[in-house]
Amino acid sequence: MDSVPLGNSPLFASTDLDEVREQVGRVFCPHRLDVTGDAGLLAARFNSAQLGSVRVSYLDYGAEVRIEPGELESFYLVQIPLAGRSLIRCGGQEIVSTPGLASLPSPTERLDMRWGAHCPQLIVKFDRTAVEDAVGQLLGEPLDQPVVFDLGVDLTGGWGQGWRAMAGLLVSAAESGGAQPLAAAHLENALLFSLITTQPSNYLARLTTPRPAAVPKVVRRAMAFMDEHAHLPITTGDVARAVAVSVRSLQEGFRAHLGLTPMAHLRDVRLARVHAELLAGDPARCTVTTVAARWGFLHQGRFAAAYRDRYGRAPSVTLRLS
Repeated sequence: MDSVPLGNSPLFASTDLDEVREQVGRVFCPHRLDVTGDAGLLAARFNSAQLGSVRVSYLDYGAEVRIEPGELESFYLVQIPLAGRSLIRCGGQEIVSTPGLASLPSPTERLDMRWGAHCPQLIVKFDRTAVEDAVGQLLGEPLDQPVVFDLGVDLTGGWGQGWRAMAGLLVSAAESGGAQPLAAAHLENALLFSLITTQPSNYLARLTTPRPAAVPKVVRRAMAFMDEHAHLPITTGDVARAVAVSVRSLQEGFRAHLGLTPMAHLRDVRLARVHAELLAGDPARCTVTTVAARWGFLHQGRFAAAYRDRYGRAPSVTLRLS
């Protein structure tokens, strides 16, 4: 098996600078690309896969290059060096990006990058509309300016370390042929909303200002909606729209009245569906992994731990007892 990330989703490999520029531009945007170091090192490799609304890519130029896209306009990128260093300038910000410090250029700011030689990067791409819609849903009102993030994302601890682990799960899902729709939607939602609500930006202060909690009646309606639609890849935003409140109000309502988040409640509902399927399943035809994945549980270790906490036994035991 190819040890390079996304090796089963190759787009191209080339030593021709013009071809490299054109092929990368097709996935991202037209840009200027120049080799600034030893031209003999140019050996580009580009693997890429789309999972729902998120694209994950592996890009390695081999050589030291300068990349000038200008303004990205229609998308955000989280770029994670897997080795080496890159100098990233976006708007008035500048960082030296390393495996412990990802870069997050914003699409309305001019971008200029210098990737060092042997600096392959894992790149997670979000559509600008998805980011802006998610921020608007959280605020419960239209945006009055573009979303601009701080350029550097610390991956060495805290939420950034967890975010990096989720990005790894997304890569694993792509490498295994694509996640089940529920699992893919859960990963996309978690990656996007954790980025929006934790990475410093021009909206973070407003996003973290307490909002009135949804009343118990609205929370019950939200719970009923989730119970009815648990088989679909719904997000917190979908639930909030269904009950006509902002995402923040819905989240505060769930915390105040249930002591958990809407997505945690939805995972509980889906865990119960897994339990029911395992109880009714035929051990000769049914596997725990298949059932768990169908209900959105990608990480088998975490799923098994959550299942034992809820039902007091391993999921495999439930299946054998069916």
